[in-house]
Amino acid sequence: MGHINLPPSKRIGSVIFFTPRHWKLLDFISFCFFAAVIVFFLLIFTSLGDSLAASGRRTLALSSDPRQRERILAIFEDGGDGYKAGQRKDSARKTVEGDGAVIIDSCSIEEVDHMPCEDPRRNSQLSRKMNFYRERHCPTPEETKLCLIPPPDGYHVPIPWPQSLHKIWHSNMPHNKIAERKGHQGWMKESGEFFIFPGGGTMFPDGATKYMEKLGQYIPLSDGVLRTALDMGCGVASFGGYMLKENILTLSFAPRDSHKSQIQFALERGIPAFVAMLGSRRLPFPAYSFDLMHCSRCLIPFTAYNGTYFTEVDRLLRPGGYLVISGPPVQWLDQDKEWSDLQTLAQALCYELIVVDGNTVIWKKPHGDSCFPNQNEFGLHLCSETDDPSEAWYFNLNNCISRLSIEGKAYVGSISNWPDRAMKSPVRLSLIKNGLHVFEADSRRWSRRIAYYKKTLGLKLGTSSVRNVMDMNALFGGFAAALSSDPVWVMNVIPARKPLTLGVIYDRGFIGVYHDWCEPFSTYPRTYDFIQASGINSLIKDPKSRKNRCHLVDLLVEIDRILRPEGTAVIRDTSEVIDKVRRIAHAIKWTVEVYDAEPESSSREKILVATKQLWINLPTSS
Repeated sequence: MGHINLPPSKRIGSVIFFTPRHWKLLDFISFCFFAAVIVFFLLIFTSLGDSLAASGRRTLALSSDPRQRERILAIFEDGGDGYKAGQRKDSARKTVEGDGAVIIDSCSIEEVDHMPCEDPRRNSQLSRKMNFYRERHCPTPEETKLCLIPPPDGYHVPIPWPQSLHKIWHSNMPHNKIAERKGHQGWMKESGEFFIFPGGGTMFPDGATKYMEKLGQYIPLSDGVLRTALDMGCGVASFGGYMLKENILTLSFAPRDSHKSQIQFALERGIPAFVAMLGSRRLPFPAYSFDLMHCSRCLIPFTAYNGTYFTEVDRLLRPGGYLVISGPPVQWLDQDKEWSDLQTLAQALCYELIVVDGNTVIWKKPHGDSCFPNQNEFGLHLCSETDDPSEAWYFNLNNCISRLSIEGKAYVGSISNWPDRAMKSPVRLSLIKNGLHVFEADSRRWSRRIAYYKKTLGLKLGTSSVRNVMDMNALFGGFAAALSSDPVWVMNVIPARKPLTLGVIYDRGFIGVYHDWCEPFSTYPRTYDFIQASGINSLIKDPKSRKNRCHLVDLLVEIDRILRPEGTAVIRDTSEVIDKVRRIAHAIKWTVEVYDAEPESSSREKILVATKQLWINLPTSS
């Protein structure tokens, strides 16, 4: 029986041997392409990519010299003027200038927009479940290089409010990605040396004004009934910016994602915003904070995990408040089930359907807790009586319904309209021992202090130089209330280990967050014009042991990170603490003046007023 004659092969016995193929250039290119595709999928869909990211993160962390950090901290612990006789003098030489003054180096230019707790290089190896890896995850101080974030090349002092609502300097944030991807939707566009903001959004490409007119047909936007709002997944926060015309103070948030600068753009525009992710934990706000909650294509899966994200919205929304969702899944193509589940979930919580207008739905939350579900397909139930709905610092989400912890005139329609509510004692004061007495004293104190700051110290509060303001230790918001007639907004921060007074601040019509000042704040560099801290040393102490949990140097470097060049920091504390702050302030290149407290003050406090300089980044010495 004959064999088939195959030229490329040779037959020996019953085995066919093929002659080696000579590779051509095209074959080699094809092989490299398919190999790259395989590697890509391995990195994306397996733990290998996370491992490599973790390895890169460790390398990054180790690139900081821990000995340099120890040297700097030791200098200030020893009094700030150098080391004690005979102690490590040679090792300190690198961080001490010729005249003996300590100077902290600048970071590399690659860190110009660095947020330590939202660093994708650090977080990429964490769990993807409920977007845990996109939440804040902070390095330890030992892992953090102690250096000053430089400004970008060509940085300008920001355009003042209200012009900044419509345009900002391109060189301050030279990131064109959003403009390129969202320009056709009216988010923002590049125009010469500026970015301009037409006021559009994905769900309102014709502008926020027309969109608000549409909402105003169903929601009381213009009579002071609504004051505090939360814009979830806000883009560049045009919705929040235009809501200010109605005296509705909107806090906008979004994660640090592929559009990495959206919150940075919002803050540069002078709109209240911060970086956050609705993932596995509660958002850092007390219960019943917001009169209005808004999602315009925010892509939050409200019905996921048995309605867990919707119950978090319910925790934050004031009774009688409004929930607005525009975009998917509301009457969205191929999302019929998701839209049906969302309606079922709202009905289970007895939310009143106000309107479904195209791809926009508006619900109103019921006033009381009489309609909490007993049986429902989502398994929702009342939270435990031991659960405090206003605890929200690293507090895990749970798909239970928060119990109402406030009674009386605390729902939308009964709480005082803005601006009256700013000065009235809120209902939640009754939950705090001696709350009314402390509230009234705090209001009087800050009224005196702000007058002293403006008239005697000559601070720029009330001028076009100051728009974004932070109170690092806000108590009842007396500082913000004293500035309520100025063209500013105030981020009121309640330290996480102090009494939970943030609900009182929201009842007054102001905004804020919980935060632990031994960790970096969730914002981009250069985002605040004015930062004030009363009792700054208390921010780093354990309230029980009275021992320091972190170092004052780290806190001052963090303030420098978030303060704009030519911005002002005002710090009040005892003379001893102010002396320490002054020495550190010189090390981070601030110009400093120290004043006595206002004449009416009965305390022995001193006031340090510091100005951050606009300095040019220079390479650090090796």
